[in-house]
Amino acid sequence: MFDYETLKLIWWLLVGVLLVGFAIMDGHDMGVGTLLPFVGRSDIERRVVINTVGPHWDGNQVWFITGGGAIFAAWPLIYATAFSGFYWAMLAVLWALFFRPVGFDYRSKLQNPTWRRTWDWGLFVGGTVPPIIFGVAFGNLLQGVPFHFNSLLVPYYTGSFWQLLNPFALLCGVVSSAMLVFHGGIYLAHRTEEPLAARARAAVYGAGTLMLLGFAAAGFWVAHLDGYAITSTIDPNALPNPAAKEVVRQTGAWLANYEKAPLTMLVPALAFAGGLLAMLLTRAGRTGLAFIASSLAIVGVIGTAGVSMFPFLMPSSSDPNHSLTVWDSVSSHLTLGIMLWATLIFMPLIIFYTSWAYRVMRGKVTVERIKRDEHSAY
Repeated sequence: MFDYETLKLIWWLLVGVLLVGFAIMDGHDMGVGTLLPFVGRSDIERRVVINTVGPHWDGNQVWFITGGGAIFAAWPLIYATAFSGFYWAMLAVLWALFFRPVGFDYRSKLQNPTWRRTWDWGLFVGGTVPPIIFGVAFGNLLQGVPFHFNSLLVPYYTGSFWQLLNPFALLCGVVSSAMLVFHGGIYLAHRTEEPLAARARAAVYGAGTLMLLGFAAAGFWVAHLDGYAITSTIDPNALPNPAAKEVVRQTGAWLANYEKAPLTMLVPALAFAGGLLAMLLTRAGRTGLAFIASSLAIVGVIGTAGVSMFPFLMPSSSDPNHSLTVWDSVSSHLTLGIMLWATLIFMPLIIFYTSWAYRVMRGKVTVERIKRDEHSAY
């Protein structure tokens, strides 16, 4: 069995893997949903777009559910504090996600054009709103969240929903949305034929450029942002106590990890390299490889946030000493150990059946295929 410190680090990595897995797998579904009303110029074309992700979207959402469950079990204080502080934002995500299952199932049940257009825009909302809100949430984490604990370690959130919508957080929302539209556009170009594929490629170039420019702007902003740093001695093997440390706010503190470990600069570099390579491969018609490159770009973007903030998970702007970190917001040693073994068993199974499903249902989705399977296609 690993010691407590090692398990804390392992779970920081595992939760990161789950978040990246969600962004890659369910992210391209959301990106396709965002592009749906614009790439598809007719009803049959929009059905082609929907059927590129229709058979897979619910399976891909396992990553989202598993990630939420992992945060609840591994970081209970993060779960409690975030879900109370970001309550209305989380509800907005859930309300938007409601459009996806009913949209996929009901959209083509009736021939009425108004009915179908309504569900197309519902799928657009379900694909557009969650990435923006997730990006806004990360932007607020980097700035610090207004919460504190009382003497019983009950968290109190002192902010409001509208405070979340600040300029830096909105920029992060733009980066998040553009990243998934970029990723989804590559997938769509890979699974469709002309002229849909050409429109998807045009979206890839636009979204990819916006993602890289926004990511660069956010990085410049972070360098001048007040970050957080622990100034007291930390015992990584100690029992969780989020109030037992001293934290200060310092301009540029989020860059400290890159100075301590220069190799971590490879993480943001991966975002730029993956994004540029994905656009070049898309232009060359190598959309399968482009999808892998855009997946690496996602790893770079999300990984940059993780590396920059480590060991912080949810800094507190109300009382920096109450900030939640990898060391003091986790479950017990026993819980982390049991969950690790469960993860080592079930995560490979998820990867296996997802890979198998994509292999079985590979190939282009065409107008002729939709017409042939009129009653079984979405």
